[in-house]
Amino acid sequence: MAAGLSDIGLQREHNEDSYCILPEFDLFLVADGMGGHRAGDVASRMATNAIATFFQTTAGDDATWPFHFDPTLSVEENRLVTGIKVANKQIFEASVRNRDVQGMGTTLVGALFSRSKSRLYVAHVGDSRCYRVREGAISQLTKDHSLINEWLHVMPDMTPQQREELPKNVITRALGMQDTVTVDLLPEEPRAGDVYLLCSDGLSGMIPDEEILDILGRSPSLEITCRRLVARANDNGGEDNITAVVMRIGHDDEAGARAHPSSASVEIAFDKTAPSAAPASATVAIADKWTEDTTPREGGTEPDTTPRDGTMRDPDPTPREGTTRERSSDAPAAPAGDAAPASDPE
Repeated sequence: MAAGLSDIGLQREHNEDSYCILPEFDLFLVADGMGGHRAGDVASRMATNAIATFFQTTAGDDATWPFHFDPTLSVEENRLVTGIKVANKQIFEASVRNRDVQGMGTTLVGALFSRSKSRLYVAHVGDSRCYRVREGAISQLTKDHSLINEWLHVMPDMTPQQREELPKNVITRALGMQDTVTVDLLPEEPRAGDVYLLCSDGLSGMIPDEEILDILGRSPSLEITCRRLVARANDNGGEDNITAVVMRIGHDDEAGARAHPSSASVEIAFDKTAPSAAPASATVAIADKWTEDTTPREGGTEPDTTPRDGTMRDPDPTPREGTTRERSSDAPAAPAGDAAPASDPE
């Protein structure tokens, strides 16, 4: 079962988060956009929309993929990573072609269940996270691509005071920063009773892990879980947009240990006030608006052409390629490097 909810928070003028639940593919996504007024909203919607569309168009065996197949990965892993790379390319090209959204980008965390292999594949770019709750303990499965984490990698003995002096809203990897992107990939063996949370940093940055664990463990339904997580983040300040997608591995497989969620049992809870909470499969193809023209589509709205107030820069000008397994083992860019990493403007 799965449920999702997105909220604008208490201090932002609009919601730049998006999420997508596609039960027919056992695919779950959360994106946190950035890049200035409205551009972040466009980027996050483009990401979820592009990945969902890729999964829909490659459902047949005769589908053509835009990137080479990685023989070291399974078909499901290749599909998830390729979908994210497609999204990255679309966002980057749209940003280059249209000055109104120049510099836009988005984080992305996604989870894909493989029924045939009894696996959950978690992929991410940026600082949106995936947590797992198992037997009363919470684990953060993803590693933030952030300036703070890179400093901690180089200087693991930093004092709390030194950590406080580092900016908290600077990320070092995101979709749209370059025409290629490295995707971190983690294969999981889910067990019956496991609960997984995908969330933007507007949630993880406002709620300590122990409180997240308490809410995930005590809520009677996934819909209520999402509402309680959003409410707690707002109670703690609501400094950013807040998005949560929660999945629970059921007991419907009597073989036991790795039961799969049934597509028919997926429940989806939407925030009726936040348009970014709509599944990507139900939205207009946003990529077309920014790569072709700005003519309103039937049933759509005129794109916002207000000048944006921020840009993103890649700390490493070398185009990134490939996929990293589990947590990336690549040495991070030196924290005191020549180029400034991307930041999410307030």
